Amino acid sequence: MTRLAGKTALVTGAAKGLGAAIARQFAGEGATVIVNDLRLEDAQRVASNIGGHAVAADVSDSTAVAEMFAEVERLVPRLDILVNNAGIAPVDEEALNARLELRRKQAEELAATGKASTFVDVTVGTTDDEWRRMQAVHVDGTFFCCREALKIMNPQLSGSIINMSSIIGTFGRAGGVSYATAKAAILGLTRSLAHEVALRGIRVNAIAPGWIDTDMTAPLKPLHDGLIAATPLRRMGTPEDIAWAATYLASEEARFMTGQVISPNGGWYMSQ
Repeated sequence: MTRLAGKTALVTGAAKGLGAAIARQFAGEGATVIVNDLRLEDAQRVASNIGGHAVAADVSDSTAVAEMFAEVERLVPRLDILVNNAGIAPVDEEALNARLELRRKQAEELAATGKASTFVDVTVGTTDDEWRRMQAVHVDGTFFCCREALKIMNPQLSGSIINMSSIIGTFGRAGGVSYATAKAAILGLTRSLAHEVALRGIRVNAIAPGWIDTDMTAPLKPLHDGLIAATPLRRMGTPEDIAWAATYLASEEARFMTGQVISPNGGWYMSQ
C-alpha cells in the first residue's frame, strides 16, 4: 500500500502498544517513520523492524523535545505527519484492585439497603505530583511537540498533526479525574490549533480510542468481560484499529478533515 508514500512521520511513545502499531502501519503505507520513546533502545527495536529512525525524549521536557526535533531535521528533509501518542496509564494494578474492592462493597451495600457507606474517593487521594505528572506527559507533551513540529511544517505550508485523546476525555468517568482532564484538554488544544494553522494547509485532528487491549490497559483485565458486554461490537479494540484511524487522518483521504475527533470504540460511546 502507498497511501503515505513519500511522507515522513514522527510517532511519539511508539516503542509498544498503539504507537508501535501506528508506526508499523505508516511504514507499510510507504512513509518514512521516526519512532520516539523514552529509551532509545526501545525505540530502536521498532524502528529497525520497519526501516525507520529512532529518537529518544521525554515529551514532558520542553528542552528534550526541542533537541528531538533538531535531530528529526537532521534525519529527514521534511516532516509531514506528527502523531502525539506518548502517554502514561491512569491507574496501576494495585490501585485498580483496591478500587474494585471498594466498588464491590459499595454494590453490596446498595443492593442490601439502597444506600452506600463505602465510597471511592480517588480525587482527594491524588497528590500534587500525580496530578502534575499526568498533565505534563499528556498535555504539555502534546503542546511541546506541536510547537516544535510547526516550526518545520509552517514553512512547508503542509502537514498533518494527530493528537491522541481518549474516550474518557469525551465521556468522562468516575475515578480518573486527572486522566480525563488531560485527555479533554488535548481535544481543546486540537480544535484551537486546527483553526490557527488551517490557512497554512496544516490539518490537526484527534483520535479518542475506546477500550483497547494493550499493555497500558492490562491492569484493567478484571473489567474486560464487563467492558466487552457493554460494547455493541462485543470486543475490545486492538492497536491496529487505532492505527487504521491514524492512517486515514494522515493521508490525503482526510484532506477535508481538521479540528475533528474520531473515536474507534466499538459503540461503547456514540456521541463525540
